[in-house]
Amino acid sequence: MNYPRPDPDRLLEALQEADAAAQRGKLKLFLGACAGVGKTYAMLQAARQKQDEGIDVLIGIVETHGRADTSALLAGLPILPSRHVEYRGHLLAEFDLDAALQRKPALIIVDELAHSNVEGSRHQKRWQDVEELLVAGIDVYTAMNVQHLESLNDIVAGITGVKVGETVADHVFDSATDVILVDLPPDELLARLAAGKVYLPDAALRASKHFFRKGNLIALRELALRRTADRVDAQMRAYRADRAIANVWQARERLLVCIGAGPSGDKLVRSAARLAAKLQADWIVAYVETPALQRGSQLQRGRILATLKLAEELGAETTTLAGTDAAATLAAYARSRNAGKLVIGHRHQTGWRRKLLPSLADQLAERAAELDLYLVGLDPAAAEPVVVDRAPPRKIYWRGYAEAMAIVAATSVLAGVLLSVFDLANVVMVYLLAVVMIALRSGRGPGALAALLAVGSFDFFFVPPQLTFTVNDSQYLFTFAMMLAVALIIGQLAAKLRFEANVARRRERRADELSGLSRQLSGALTTEQIIGIAVDRINAIFHARSAVLLPDSHERMREARGSAGPGGLTDTDADVAQWVYDHQQHAGQGSNTLPSSPARYLPLKAPMRTRGVLALQVSQLSLFDEPEEMRLLDTCAAQIALALERVHFVEVAQDALVSMEGERLRNSLLTTVSHDLRTPLTALVGLADTLAGSELSLTVRHELAEAIRDKARSTAELVGKLLDMARLQAGAVTLRRDWQSLEEVLGSARRQLDSVLANHTVISRLPADLPLCEFDPVLIERVLVNLLENAAKYTPPGSEISILAVSRGDLMRITVDDNGPGLPAGREEKLFGKFERGESESALPGVGLGLAISRAIVEAHGGRMTAENRPEGGARFVFTLPLGVPPNMPDTSL
Repeated sequence: MNYPRPDPDRLLEALQEADAAAQRGKLKLFLGACAGVGKTYAMLQAARQKQDEGIDVLIGIVETHGRADTSALLAGLPILPSRHVEYRGHLLAEFDLDAALQRKPALIIVDELAHSNVEGSRHQKRWQDVEELLVAGIDVYTAMNVQHLESLNDIVAGITGVKVGETVADHVFDSATDVILVDLPPDELLARLAAGKVYLPDAALRASKHFFRKGNLIALRELALRRTADRVDAQMRAYRADRAIANVWQARERLLVCIGAGPSGDKLVRSAARLAAKLQADWIVAYVETPALQRGSQLQRGRILATLKLAEELGAETTTLAGTDAAATLAAYARSRNAGKLVIGHRHQTGWRRKLLPSLADQLAERAAELDLYLVGLDPAAAEPVVVDRAPPRKIYWRGYAEAMAIVAATSVLAGVLLSVFDLANVVMVYLLAVVMIALRSGRGPGALAALLAVGSFDFFFVPPQLTFTVNDSQYLFTFAMMLAVALIIGQLAAKLRFEANVARRRERRADELSGLSRQLSGALTTEQIIGIAVDRINAIFHARSAVLLPDSHERMREARGSAGPGGLTDTDADVAQWVYDHQQHAGQGSNTLPSSPARYLPLKAPMRTRGVLALQVSQLSLFDEPEEMRLLDTCAAQIALALERVHFVEVAQDALVSMEGERLRNSLLTTVSHDLRTPLTALVGLADTLAGSELSLTVRHELAEAIRDKARSTAELVGKLLDMARLQAGAVTLRRDWQSLEEVLGSARRQLDSVLANHTVISRLPADLPLCEFDPVLIERVLVNLLENAAKYTPPGSEISILAVSRGDLMRITVDDNGPGLPAGREEKLFGKFERGESESALPGVGLGLAISRAIVEAHGGRMTAENRPEGGARFVFTLPLGVPPNMPDTSL
């Protein structure tokens, strides 16, 4: 078959999508109606087949539920060790995502896609783990039941009476490379359940009385089949669009129903609803707004809107199409939606009317022979012509005709001037140009009048004999006829172009409004900003007053902060909003539920859940009857819901990061403190036992007492550092500034560390003219002690430690250098974090708080502290202190 040439832009887009997909892993999803149909078994069989083909297959995690035949399939397949996590006193085996990414097999098996990860994991849901594996280029096989799909969650709950807590976002299902439906008839599944092949006997008995009732299984099976069929249908339509295939492929029953402005629209819709029910088909009700129908009366327009509303209530999808040719517009739309059956109303016509004015059915039969036409007989007596409402636009109506006459008159004057330069035949072009301008500006009627006036003016003023309508040359009659025909055709085409431009302008307005809302919402960082943007934009787009209601911690609706701004709706009904939130349906003004409410309430549905309710109060109720306006309103609500969900998950991610960081610090504290406290305490207990339990000389007792004192001092220093850090973070430390000499503070610090610095050479380079500095001597001494102790701890015996102090401008700069192994490359700044150690596996004592405390003290004084490696080797710590303005010293020379 020869297909039409595909769209080059669409081909380029498809190539870009294919390139992006090539970098991403492929997801194969094994879908079942419920547990026990054999999803995991089929998945493992497919995995073993891939292994036989030489593919690197890894079992990430598989839930066998004690089924022997499923467990047997694991034999010979490499299994990734689970990550064991303690949760509420239980040790749980979880999928190890990091180990899987490090191992990076070609294919990994990750069962139970809807599983919720243990609190503290990187992702809340296992399908998010799978997403990260796919981004890393790893193919994934996974399995799930249809009741775990988010969009079907409430439907399954209504069927089975069980609310499924673990769900998977629908976009994961839709984006899967392959979906394998694993199906089993209900009777066979119940037999497997009774045989103990699904659950243990006690659990199987309970399941057969509740979830596993035959009716439930039949309904779940139909949901699985339909959801898979929907996905296949979407793939087929995408394939047809990619290859520009215009012919309809009737792989799935879909009806397209066309309604008009006549009074028999309700009958047509009800007949189509019955036909769709018999065929088990989707159905779409379309209304083609032609120029004639656009000028119809308010009565006819209201009738069309009522018919569309009835179709929606009966379960149809509705749409409004714009076009000058109803048959061509319907045929093109049917092909784009792959609707193989058209349902239209038909009234019998006879004689010349059928030949000169073919019906819509005749036109469709000629232009779309591949479509099946279903004709619903309508009463000929009920037909009525399109009545144009001329009363309201009467002033504009006459203005168009007046402008047509004025422009033709001006054109005649211009033609008279041009006639002295150009031939008479060229003057005709000027008149044709005037007709086009009038038709574009004022429409068909003024355009037709302009065509008649143009021919008459050309004859009267320019064709000999002039100033009469007499024509001497009969050839001019042909000229007049052709001129009139061309003028009328051009005028009609110009009016058609004007109509289509108006339709395009309305659609562009909707697209611009939606784009503006999306753009503003994408930049919102808080819920309050989203609410403010939503209220402002909705008010402007629909000329209404609006408000947003959000659920509280108890799932009760309350008006969100920011909704009560200028133009906001303040008198919202929380009870109506609660009903909308619970049932996820429209209610209030202009709807079938609680229509007496002064406002319309819409659920803000996001992919994961409903995020709130949008309340809208309009001045014209006809807005809720316009399908295009309602679609725009629903799309705006969906954008607001997506923005709310995005901010929610950003907050969740931030809370998770804070929680993880707090957990890391707590674990570091417990690990380090337990080690560094246990060692001296164990030594203290041993020394005390030795001192009390045997006869020892006085010298030995003295040595033991000294050792006990040293261990107690080190323990006290450790606790002191913890308390210092806690006080600094809490802001409970008050600086006692005083004018001090750095040399005295340094000397005191060195005396404290005599035993620690005994095996090191310490050199102090302090200029004699070093000025006094205002600081807290006790705290700065603690800084120097920490730096010197740190240098002695991480450098070998015999190494050199130097202290240099200089004054530069209004700062004093103190440097502590050593010639040891230096700092770990790239971790210079991290060393100032709490519980950070110079060596990750160091056996040296310490909790990693000294540098953190030192920096906090220096920053409290208004200075800075940094660390770096010296070019000649070793580490360097530098901190600065503001010098301040020293007080005037009294003159003591006399």
